Amino acid sequence: MAPMRRKNLSGVLLDVDGTLIDSNDAHAQSWSETLAEFGCPTPVARVRPMIGMGGDKLLPALLGVDAESEEGKRFAKRRAEIFRQRYVPQLRLTRGAKELLERFRHEGLVLTIATSASVGELETMLRQVGLAGLVDKKTSSGDVEHSKPDPDVVRAALTRSGLEADEVVMLGDTPYDIEAAHRAGVEAVALLCGGWDADALRDANAIYEDPADLLRHFTASPFSCASSSPGRSETMR
Repeated sequence: MAPMRRKNLSGVLLDVDGTLIDSNDAHAQSWSETLAEFGCPTPVARVRPMIGMGGDKLLPALLGVDAESEEGKRFAKRRAEIFRQRYVPQLRLTRGAKELLERFRHEGLVLTIATSASVGELETMLRQVGLAGLVDKKTSSGDVEHSKPDPDVVRAALTRSGLEADEVVMLGDTPYDIEAAHRAGVEAVALLCGGWDADALRDANAIYEDPADLLRHFTASPFSCASSSPGRSETMR
C-alpha cells in the first residue's frame, strides 16, 4: 500500500539525470572518456555506480583528486565539454517524464529541481528534451557546497521552493537522492529507470519503474489526494 498523501503536500523536489532525462550512461561515458584523455583510464563500469554524486564526490572517490584543485577543475571542464558536444544532442526523456510533470502541475504542486548539475548544463539538458517550461524553480551545483548524498541540494531546493520538508516529496533514481532527501527530513520516491535495482533503492518510501509507471499508479501514490491508507509501498511493476 502506498503512503497517504499528506493534506499539506504542496510540492515535488525533482532530480533530473536518470529521473526525468535518460542521461546516466552518458554521464558515465563522458567521465570515462575525460579521464582517459588525461592518462587515467577508468572503465565506464567503475564510473557508472557513482553517477548521481557531484564531481566533488566522484573525483576523490575515483582518483583521490580534489575537485577544487587545478587538476580537478581541468577534469571537470573537459568532462562538461565532452558531455555537451557528444552526448547532449542524443538525450531523451525517460518514459512518461513530460506527462508526469504535467500531472504534477495539474495537481497544483510546485516543482523544484534539486540537482548537482551546473546551471548551464542543467538548462542545456532541459532545453534539449523540452522540459524547460514545465518546472517552476531550479537548484543547481552553484547553490550548494556539497553534492548528494549530502543534503545540501535538497535543503537549497526547499529554500528555493518556499516550502517546508513535510510539504514536499523528493523524486529521484539513485541511493544518493534517497539519502540526501531523508537527511533533509524529506520523503523520497524512487524510480528504477536510472539503472539502480529495487534493493539498492529499498530505503525509498515508494518505488516505481519510471515516470510512466508512477503516472499509471498516481492515485495510489504519495503524490495523490486519493492515496491509500498509510504503509510502506511495494515496488510497482
